[in-house]
Amino acid sequence: MERGLFISFEGPDGSGKSTQIEYLKEYFLEREIACVFTREPGGTHIGEEIREIILDKQNNDMTDLTEAFLYAASRSQHVEQVIQPALEAGKVVVCDRFVDSSIAYQGYARGLGDLVEEINRYATGNLLPDITFFIDVDPKVGKRRISSGERDRLESEKIRFHRKVYQGYIAMAEKDPDRIVTVDGSGTREEMRDFIMEHLTVVLKERGML
Repeated sequence: MERGLFISFEGPDGSGKSTQIEYLKEYFLEREIACVFTREPGGTHIGEEIREIILDKQNNDMTDLTEAFLYAASRSQHVEQVIQPALEAGKVVVCDRFVDSSIAYQGYARGLGDLVEEINRYATGNLLPDITFFIDVDPKVGKRRISSGERDRLESEKIRFHRKVYQGYIAMAEKDPDRIVTVDGSGTREEMRDFIMEHLTVVLKERGML
């Protein structure tokens, strides 16, 4: 059996990733393509427990290194327990955030640099998505979309932090354009959906999955 396809969605908080992932669920369901939808941090029982710790606003004394290692720990469990088995079974895996999030948030915005990429190489066994859809939205716009009462610990960071995250994503997209597909987040959700589906259909046909 051939290896499946690994797709991730990235973008600033409030970029609209969740909406596009819901469209993708319909797309695969209609075509009866075996798929797994998951998220980070989380995706497993242990990962979800770690997620609660990371995003809890009461943990505002968490160090940057602790944050980075917790994300990597959750990801290691996720890859071992969910992502890799699904790919080996020939399924499509769609993940809401993956390694790129850690590089943007902890590497660029927290200033931890290459260390984040290094620890995640161990955590994932060098696994990267085949396609990453980066929804390009100004972080100020994204932050406005999330009401203050609903914001988690990272979403509650000041706009300066989110601008650094955004700059990190832009730098990664420029560095790896073959994997990271930039989606114009200023369009309507339907325009974004059509762009993503058009690109994805080509890839699925190339792999003989359509």
